[in-house]
Amino acid sequence: VKHHLEKKSYYYDLLDEIAQLKINGIIVEIEDKLKYKRRPEVASSDAVSIEEWRKISKYALNRNIKISPLVQGLGHASFVLKHDKNKHLRDDPESDWAFNPLDPETYTLQFDLYKDAFEAFPHGKYLHVGGDEVHTTGRESGKSALELNLIWLNKVSDFAAEHDRIPIFWDDMPLKQAGLMGPIYDEKMPPKTVDSVWAANEPNLNRFIEQFPKNCVYMRWNYHLAESYGNGKAMDWFSSNGFSVMGATAGQTRWTLMPQRESNIDQIRIFTEQSINRNYNGLLLTLWDDDSPHFELYKRGISAFAEFTWGGLQRSKAEFKKVYRHRMFGPNFTSEESAFIDGLDKPVAVWTNLLVKEGTHRNALNQLKNPIENYIIDLPEFDKKGTWTQKYSKRLADIKVQSVALKKIRRTIASLQAKNTSAKYNLEVYNEVINLVDYNFKLMKSLSLLDNALSAEEEAKMIKDLQNLVYEFKEVRKQFEDIYSKSRILNKPSDYILDQDHHRHPANQSINFDWQFTAELMLLTKIKDYLKTQDLETTSKAL
Repeated sequence: VKHHLEKKSYYYDLLDEIAQLKINGIIVEIEDKLKYKRRPEVASSDAVSIEEWRKISKYALNRNIKISPLVQGLGHASFVLKHDKNKHLRDDPESDWAFNPLDPETYTLQFDLYKDAFEAFPHGKYLHVGGDEVHTTGRESGKSALELNLIWLNKVSDFAAEHDRIPIFWDDMPLKQAGLMGPIYDEKMPPKTVDSVWAANEPNLNRFIEQFPKNCVYMRWNYHLAESYGNGKAMDWFSSNGFSVMGATAGQTRWTLMPQRESNIDQIRIFTEQSINRNYNGLLLTLWDDDSPHFELYKRGISAFAEFTWGGLQRSKAEFKKVYRHRMFGPNFTSEESAFIDGLDKPVAVWTNLLVKEGTHRNALNQLKNPIENYIIDLPEFDKKGTWTQKYSKRLADIKVQSVALKKIRRTIASLQAKNTSAKYNLEVYNEVINLVDYNFKLMKSLSLLDNALSAEEEAKMIKDLQNLVYEFKEVRKQFEDIYSKSRILNKPSDYILDQDHHRHPANQSINFDWQFTAELMLLTKIKDYLKTQDLETTSKAL
């Protein structure tokens, strides 16, 4: 719930659904969406009270689900350290990212947050302390980054034990600080080379082995290369040294608009197999809110996770997809004729950076200098006919192919809806994904037609059509927001403080829902200015 909340009724509905899949645990990265009573400055003004989270937790328990909190500690601490009251606890005074692990007050504050989280989720088995993706300066202490990590980890692990919670820790930083991260994410590195890297660098871990807390679960997260030899080697180091190990795969990472790669089913399946074969202490499915697709679109990944963790690998991926269609849409929709989700992968991938210049990602636009001028695609030049179309020929060719795919998917969804399928809201959300993607496709086609207009009359018509398309966006956005807001709270409170956004999370880039449409809004602004400034008789007539 990092960047947005759902309506409370939606959380209860989700619990009912995932209980049917036999999911038995949830970890909520609570951030500022808990109304902390011990540290009230940390809570967003729309945060959910301890009492309401406790009700949700109780509702989950009655369905055999235990909810545990994740309260970020050493790093990912912007939600705490962005506030003036807590800036003195920053490791780097200029960055809201990480705590200073050598300041005792760091722990006083963090423990207060933990205590409130325990009250909100009283039935949880774990306390996930985070600890990933952080570098600390050491404040000239002479201690290495690994030592600083372990100082912090021991203190928070001791606190968890005192409160009868099992601490969970993302394991990436010790591995990185020891020089062992490279083999995990290099699928082409031969096992022999991986072994040599470990032979050279494992002593960097071993000399601190007594400082690794024994009561902690070390969570090996890997979302795209769980099968790598280096990934297994890292997990084996923890397990062979007597530590508890749990894997973490993903149903949503940094995909914009919707989960892709077939909901990451292959990786979920691979990590499940590894966890079973190595007899690890469980498996977690992460569903990150960084790019904030609608939660309805996470459901196939959740279902795949339940399928393979409970049922093993008996069903193939194709068989699972058939089962998912049965579960989600009804027994009459198991055939390939009712399949559509995979067909959206490529159109959405094309959409993501369609309106930005090569080498730019739409998520970065709000952090770039003069983004409309420098990073949004160029517009046709009236005296250089065909040049724009040639420049963006690859994108236009992709659009031509993927527009056909979108039409087919629309027909499939319409057929499901006409036959009174269940999961009506799920299909409505998918339709809005299609509408936004298709709108961008239409914008590009319109610009190409204008670029290739051969007469003044044709040019005037194309300008008018482009103008109408600009106006159309207001309706596209309204419909999109109407559907999403059935379950989601779209806007942050007016007094919300955005953090420094070190990882370019689009959902952290505006108080309102503008972040979802950043590239579209910037291109439309550019088009409006473009149409106004053309010193041509045809333009003035069209306007």
